Amino acid sequence: MNIPMVDLKGQYELLKEEIEQGFRSVLETTHFILGPNGRALEEEVAAYCGVKHAIGVASGTDALHLALRAAGVGPGDEVITTTFTFIASAEAISYVGARPVFVDIDPQTLNIDVEQVAGAINERTAAIMPVHLFGQPADMAPLAELCAKHGLKLIEDCAQAFGAEYGGKKAGAYGDLGCFSFFPSKNLGCYGDGGMIVTDDDRLAEEIQVLRNHGSRERYHHSIIGYNSRLDDLQAVVLRAKLKRIDEYNQMRRKNAHRYTENLQGTSLQAPTEDGKGLHVYHQYTIQTNCREPLQKALGAAGIASAIYYPIPLHRQEVYAVGCAGLELPVAEAAARNVLSLPMYPELTTAQVDRVCEVMLGAL
Repeated sequence: MNIPMVDLKGQYELLKEEIEQGFRSVLETTHFILGPNGRALEEEVAAYCGVKHAIGVASGTDALHLALRAAGVGPGDEVITTTFTFIASAEAISYVGARPVFVDIDPQTLNIDVEQVAGAINERTAAIMPVHLFGQPADMAPLAELCAKHGLKLIEDCAQAFGAEYGGKKAGAYGDLGCFSFFPSKNLGCYGDGGMIVTDDDRLAEEIQVLRNHGSRERYHHSIIGYNSRLDDLQAVVLRAKLKRIDEYNQMRRKNAHRYTENLQGTSLQAPTEDGKGLHVYHQYTIQTNCREPLQKALGAAGIASAIYYPIPLHRQEVYAVGCAGLELPVAEAAARNVLSLPMYPELTTAQVDRVCEVMLGAL
């Protein structure tokens, strides 16, 4: 039984008629950029997240970049973020000329450690950027308190957490700005690159709308240097079809995650933690183990995919290593040695989950 990390084809077959009908409509009307589907998606995402504004952009990385730019973060500033995430979180900070300040993570949730954040704040700090890693919301309440106390912007990296919740709010609605990726494998994914920024702040929303469209408020009038970062209507068609079903998809992920955890109880493997403060939507099901190599080998031999997210913390990446010389973040470094992500997608069957666990138990 071959089991991939994610099966996008199966989901497409179920949505094929609706998506292709939407594509035909876009092709016939030729409204490809900033068209009616994009506007409708923005309204639907804003309503879903419980915020006033949602602005489509070209990628999740662009969402972070434009959010930081709109928030006024720039050269000489520092942004505190986690070292244990995909590099886009830090790249966006570097794009605006600011310095990413990496801190360690909680050993259970693998999200940013709030106490470490508090200790890293100084007069150059402009913003805090938590990442809701693997679909588990970061501990937002104390982070919001820190931002209020020190006058900082709170920018959520929600790339892996569409539909997740914290304290009764959807991911992205807690901070000043929330940034989503619609990369195809995400919980809500399109068929290419895409992203979105959500906010309740009218000024920030207007600034992002200008930034994404070449710095233009009026056609051929450009008040600032902007970007070409717009979510096209074909991708919006895909996302609108999936958005209707996102809660169902996330519940299916949770069901599969709980099945994994049940099957792996009583072993040396550390299952993902739900901290009880919100809703984990399991973009990834990531265990921690000191037997990673033999487990991966056994899974591969059985035709089962697995992945390591992430093998190198950002403070150890070549591009940031010089500026982080001497920085020790032991929890993240241990996680990088021990994490292993297993197949996870809504359509994953109970039989497939059980097969993955059977192979792993046999390899321990």
